[in-house]
Amino acid sequence: MKKILVACGAGVVTSTSAMNKLQEELTNRGIDSDKYTLGQSSVAQVESLANDYDLVITTTQYDNDAIKIPVINGLPLLTNIGVDAVIDDIIDKLDLN
Repeated sequence: MKKILVACGAGVVTSTSAMNKLQEELTNRGIDSDKYTLGQSSVAQVESLANDYDLVITTTQYDNDAIKIPVINGLPLLTNIGVDAVIDDIIDKLDLN
């Protein structure tokens, strides 16, 4: 099971919206929820939590060379502009097919 961390500024509202959209899009592509699990945090917590996850999705700009797992900009999950490319990237990086 792949573990995905979704992070936003405060770790509550925006990341919840992004998680809901992510689940919807993965379901639409036929990816069962038993293949992944989601966690939620603020961007300030990402570095300390990253070792427990396979992928991080942030809704804000985030650069940290200490993170050794893929970090994807998840803003399209909120705007619906470019969401297909983000979902493709997530599926590819986690090998969810």
